[in-house]
Amino acid sequence: MITTTCTGVLTVAVPVTDQDRSKALFGQLGFETHLDAELQPGFRWLEMRVPGSETTLSLVRASENLPAGIDTGIRLGTPDARAAHAALAELGCTVGALLEWETAPPMFVFRDHDGNAFYLTQVDEAQHT
Repeated sequence: MITTTCTGVLTVAVPVTDQDRSKALFGQLGFETHLDAELQPGFRWLEMRVPGSETTLSLVRASENLPAGIDTGIRLGTPDARAAHAALAELGCTVGALLEWETAPPMFVFRDHDGNAFYLTQVDEAQHT
């Protein structure tokens, strides 16, 4: 039997073509810069996170081996899905239909400027404190 030694999810990398443009977008969504450094010549590591979260979103430069325009599978929470839907559209992101089912909280998919898909779901803030 293997003993698990993982203690958490540290970061999730998303390939982007313009790290500054992506940094600005996620900054407008409430993310803060956790780390922004050139680790070696031509290799910038950019991590952002939601205040209070330990998991970061690493906006890494896309390449032939790591193309942008992926379905990230990343689910983000928001206290107001309707307002977030309108704000993301205003920021120039492609937003899917706002789904409002009786059995689930409001949610939608959006694509950043590189076509990377993210999912946004309305959450009760009391659930995350």
